[in-house]
Amino acid sequence: MVTKKDLLKYIKAKQLASGRELAEAFGVSRQAINKHLKGLIENGRVRKEGTTKGTIYGVYGSTDNKDISQKFRRRYILEGLEEYIVFNECDSNLQLKKSLSQNVFNLVRYAFTEMMNNAIEHSGSKIGDIDFFVNAYNCGFKIKDYGIGIFYSVFEKLSLPDESAAVGELLKGKTTTMKERHTGEGVFFTSKSGDHVAFQSHRAELVFDNRAKDVFVIARRSTKGTEVSFRISRNSKRKLEDIFNLYAPAEYEHRFEKTRVFVKLYHKELISRSEARRMLNGLDKFKEVIIDFLGVRSIGRGFADEIFRVFRKLHPDISVRTENLNPSLQPVVDHVVDDAAAELATAACKAPATG
Repeated sequence: MVTKKDLLKYIKAKQLASGRELAEAFGVSRQAINKHLKGLIENGRVRKEGTTKGTIYGVYGSTDNKDISQKFRRRYILEGLEEYIVFNECDSNLQLKKSLSQNVFNLVRYAFTEMMNNAIEHSGSKIGDIDFFVNAYNCGFKIKDYGIGIFYSVFEKLSLPDESAAVGELLKGKTTTMKERHTGEGVFFTSKSGDHVAFQSHRAELVFDNRAKDVFVIARRSTKGTEVSFRISRNSKRKLEDIFNLYAPAEYEHRFEKTRVFVKLYHKELISRSEARRMLNGLDKFKEVIIDFLGVRSIGRGFADEIFRVFRKLHPDISVRTENLNPSLQPVVDHVVDDAAAELATAACKAPATG
């Protein structure tokens, strides 16, 4: 079985080799070769020259200072800084406009300027570190500040019970600690814009794996401030306008009126009404709510009743629907929905006749 070490040794001996040559030399498929080559290129061990059938690969020598990954790093004083100026500097140094397709460039520019603005206006940090890169496969960045921390800021200013509650609030969208200047949409739409987007602060890292259509929280060693990391394939077909149209569609006059709630991020055991109320808090700002049950194995009837009967009764004009509901949970939801229907029928019967 071919290994990365075998490929490096072969290419070094040949100086240059094509993918077809490597596949024939090791008796494996081009797909297997490309999988190893991708990792070697991203790590700066192998350089790629040419395109499509004319592509050849070489190994950097010990005295070669070239790096297949172009990088731009800089520390900025945040006070009075404008996010577009920082992005233009990244663009100028890495030639982003020329090296990226228009749709990927738009996504990167949007995500970077939104997160850079958050660091400038929300973090309370005096400085911010920028790390931008472009390689043969991906483009991305990290923005690191040394301020209050994104989860703690929301927790403190919105008087939430803990920082974990702030994670859920950020995911809903329309959550902001500066209502007079921000709509709270930046984190929400940025989280949908890349292949991999992560927000790390204090002891938690919130990760969006958009290729796998999953979101999860990882416990980390405590860190000061907030670090946002963003990565997207240079071949991505994702478009910023499609993301906006999905959550701010024409039917809502392109306003941000649709959101998605990931139930599993709120609690391990979703039983009580109070847990449901915390999750539902703020969702009355929307016209359409998707309750995503991905990874949820059990819920209590009180939890379900609060969502599918009480919330719907209080907000009849809001569309509430579920996705990724485990079949084993369907009877719990159906029971609550049936109770709600019976309640409506009883109320209708008791209503005085008109006309």
